[in-house]
Amino acid sequence: MTTPIETAVQNAEEALRSAMLRSDVDALDHLLAPTLFFTNHLGLIVSKEEDLDAHASGALKIDEIAPSEMRITALCDTVATVSVRVSLAGSYGGEPASGDFRFTRVWALSESGYWQVVTAHATLTQ
Repeated sequence: MTTPIETAVQNAEEALRSAMLRSDVDALDHLLAPTLFFTNHLGLIVSKEEDLDAHASGALKIDEIAPSEMRITALCDTVATVSVRVSLAGSYGGEPASGDFRFTRVWALSESGYWQVVTAHATLTQ
């Protein structure tokens, strides 16, 4: 049985996927916490500002995000974790960038009452 928190985070995950596909910087700004840090599949730490800049500049272009194997765990009323496998296709800096990844995200309910990613990690899957 899915809890209301798990449903809310699942909806936030879909909003994040949609915003990434459209490079919708305004939506991403809303979904990413100001203190976000994202450890990408190369081990580099990416800040919220760097992530938004990559979308705004067109350096990052995502054509497809196909999630599977999503697992959401509510830790309390205001924090949840997500593990999701993603088949991703796009480009970075004009070069093709595609692969099968596993993302782990921590979502927290903001003081304004909406869910934001506070930290994330990605790894290539085999």
